[in-house]
Amino acid sequence: MNEKHIRGKFGEDYTADYLLNKGMKIISRNFRRKGGELDIVALDGKMLVVVEVKARKLGSLTDGLDAMTPKKLQSIIRTAQRFIDETDVDFDEMRFDVAELTLTTEKIPRVLEFSYYEDAFTADF
Repeated sequence: MNEKHIRGKFGEDYTADYLLNKGMKIISRNFRRKGGELDIVALDGKMLVVVEVKARKLGSLTDGLDAMTPKKLQSIIRTAQRFIDETDVDFDEMRFDVAELTLTTEKIPRVLEFSYYEDAFTADF
């Protein structure tokens, strides 16, 4: 596993722990379909929450939110629709959140900053 994958997995694990501590139930991680991936899908009560995790190393030229391009958003939305179509998860509402982490450059990273944005973007289904 290369450094980028290690940081990404570390960021996803950290975010999953954060969500669990908030009382959410993780129902899927790394849901992949052609053209897209959902990092974390969780339930917050009857709210289906799709979480995009953006982990960046200290000194990165761009922050995680800058990487949320219109193309990336469309990919997440399309993949979320596939998730809904393929699973029998029971939910009343849905939202898209973004977790942004800044990590050290050490072999085993540490979190320097963590920001969590609820309802970061919307989609019409």
